Amino acid sequence: QVQLVESGGGLVQAGGSLRLSCAAFGRTFSSSAMGWFRQAPEKERVFVARISWSGLSTYYRDSVKGRFTISRDNAKNTVYLQMNNLKPEDTAVYYCNAVNWNTGVPAFGSWGQGTQVTVSS
Repeated sequence: QVQLVESGGGLVQAGGSLRLSCAAFGRTFSSSAMGWFRQAPEKERVFVARISWSGLSTYYRDSVKGRFTISRDNAKNTVYLQMNNLKPEDTAVYYCNAVNWNTGVPAFGSWGQGTQVTVSS
């Protein structure tokens, strides 16, 4: 059974930084593209960033370009999201999932518990 465990969220002031981690258990994801998504209160979950299986290619939603960096360590079966210059509008629960690299569509229908990021103004 696949399990994705997100961590690293917290409360930070605007302009601050956080580093999120997503550890995968139950199977290796070294051959899968991986993505980060977020869901703000009363809003749908949306794509944030994705990274190819090799880590050589990345793609971001426009609002986080230049501020967020996605990376991965296949030996640890872990994906990261470095978030700098955080803004109040980044406040959300953040989730990871394996994704289709071309479409960004999540591969698994079930999600982890996510990690809460709250940015105060």
